[in-house]
Amino acid sequence: MNNPSKILAIDTVTEGCSAALWIEGEIVEQFEETPRGHTQRILPMVDQLLSEAGCSLKELDAIAYDRGPGSFTGLRITAGMVQGLAYGADLPVVAVSSLAALAYAQFQQDQSSTVLAAIDARMGEVYWGAYRIEADGEPVLQGEEVVIAPALCAEVSGEWVGVGSGWGSYQEALEQRFQGQLSAIHALALPHAAAVASLGVIYLRRGALLSAEQVQPLYLRNNVAHQQRKK
Repeated sequence: MNNPSKILAIDTVTEGCSAALWIEGEIVEQFEETPRGHTQRILPMVDQLLSEAGCSLKELDAIAYDRGPGSFTGLRITAGMVQGLAYGADLPVVAVSSLAALAYAQFQQDQSSTVLAAIDARMGEVYWGAYRIEADGEPVLQGEEVVIAPALCAEVSGEWVGVGSGWGSYQEALEQRFQGQLSAIHALALPHAAAVASLGVIYLRRGALLSAEQVQPLYLRNNVAHQQRKK
């Protein structure tokens, strides 16, 4: 898909709940910070965006979604919503990392080109990814996304910006791990659908399309689903 013109994006994988509509380079977003209630809020957000733009689902080129990592419940909400919308309107889908979305948004805000993205994963761990930003603004993962104890995060060289809730929950441990390498920390940052939409466009242009049935959340912590089923 070389020239997408209309992309819907959805993100509910953290306490942030958001939807965004990208139309020929312009983005409009609905965002709320709500620890609960994503299921009740996300569809009205989508409906409002489409209504205000005078656009129907079937007029979209694709749906971009935050595939995680993030909260187990939030990931299921996003995946379920996107599957339903994509099936109903016969649309392709593109998956975007929550950590890449954090890195991209920070670059857009202050041109930070090296970002350590961390989302609080509870149980003394963070969802972690180190990103270098390319000339076109795309975050390129260095190594791999992991769920890990802050003190065990992989070493990096150079100066970095810390972004995401993991820096708020485990700031002392992360600052000690990357002592002397941090130019700034933005611990309140959450993934936004606007960043998911922008990255979705980049991925779509290179043909990274999924079908609705291929929509899957990324848990990273492999035993989460098993633990949930046992409860």
